[in-house]
Amino acid sequence: MTEALTQPTAEDASKDAFFARIAEISQEMIAAHGKDFAMGTLVLAARWIASDRISEAPAPH
Repeated sequence: MTEALTQPTAEDASKDAFFARIAEISQEMIAAHGKDFAMGTLVLAARWIASDRISEAPAPH
């Protein structure tokens, strides 16, 4: 059986770029403060997004 090869969409490429950025910042957080800090930060960010609190976050530095 042959699988059709499809080109990634612009949305796929955008999502891949965000995953790459998240991976990079995660590695930096682990190097600086350890896995527990990095995981906690990402979980907290997910909770903020889920509760619509992310819009209340201060502007980036």
